[in-house]
Amino acid sequence: MRDVAAWSSVTSLATDHGLRPALIEFLSAVDWKSVPDPVRAELEDFQRSHLLRTLEIAEELARVARTFQSHGIPFALFKGAAVSIQLYGRLAAREYNDLDLIVPAADVARAEALLSARGYRPAFAEPRFRRFFQGHQGQTAFRRDGGSVDLDLHWTFSGAFLPFPLQDSEIWDRLTSVPVAGVDVPTLAPADTVLLLAGHGTKEGWRSLMWLRDFAFAVDRWRELDWADIHRRAHRNGCGDSVLLACALAEQVLGTAVPPALARAVAGSERVAALADALAARLREGNLDKRHLDDLALCDRRIDRWRAGLALALTPTPGDFDARPLPRALWPAYYLLRPVRLLSKAVRGTLPLP
Repeated sequence: MRDVAAWSSVTSLATDHGLRPALIEFLSAVDWKSVPDPVRAELEDFQRSHLLRTLEIAEELARVARTFQSHGIPFALFKGAAVSIQLYGRLAAREYNDLDLIVPAADVARAEALLSARGYRPAFAEPRFRRFFQGHQGQTAFRRDGGSVDLDLHWTFSGAFLPFPLQDSEIWDRLTSVPVAGVDVPTLAPADTVLLLAGHGTKEGWRSLMWLRDFAFAVDRWRELDWADIHRRAHRNGCGDSVLLACALAEQVLGTAVPPALARAVAGSERVAALADALAARLREGNLDKRHLDDLALCDRRIDRWRAGLALALTPTPGDFDARPLPRALWPAYYLLRPVRLLSKAVRGTLPLP
């Protein structure tokens, strides 16, 4: 097949789903057979720029890691670079654009001060603004002056109103590490990485095949894990279905066999089957937009979904401030303005809902 237009559709899909490194690896293995020269050139240009970008991210990570380690701040790298090395063995094996680090909540202020001393600035400079509009999110985004690498500093894995399969308190005694630019960088243990992948994918509506490929690869690579215990831990945190859903979707879309320890639970859940069918259909249709209430799929119990949905509908965000800036003294009014704004968007059809 040397139809450039057809191949452009393939590369476009790979771009949308963050799978260009995987596509390049496959095509290289078959010696670029039948690939038109312009398409190969485009992918190899991306490969070069992606490699340079990952090296830039690695250097930035190494500097931050040394800073935190020299000041005794516990931290762990997760998602992006960590998953690329843990699962695929190389920094450039998958696409990512930023760094995600988690620190204990008690060390956030010290971590932020160290980042500030290194020239990092938060996306929203005013601390009171961040506390009011972002405090429930469990993270703050930073960028270094003159730099191009965003760093998200987390103290939890999910917002205050949503459960998550993995709790931050569970990770610190079981960290492993990955080598990055000459530094051993702490990261999550394999079982914790599985819980993170299942939770993140479910929270985001599994709208990227890259996330599903990561989970499927983890299933194949870490078959020896205690998958029943992984599910029990997620269930204890109110998110057991997220692990079953990830397994069901990986089987339905990518043909990855469900771990035997979870096969009965996956087959016996009507909710998981319905969610997997709906999400697989969205992937086939190319519907990659994040919808407003996708996050609620994390909640096993209906009452938790209602509580989380209500909290998300009532809690102000920076977007509410951007839509109608108010002086500091009037910020409490956003608790009334936000539901009105969401209702208005829903009526106009501009609010993406399930």
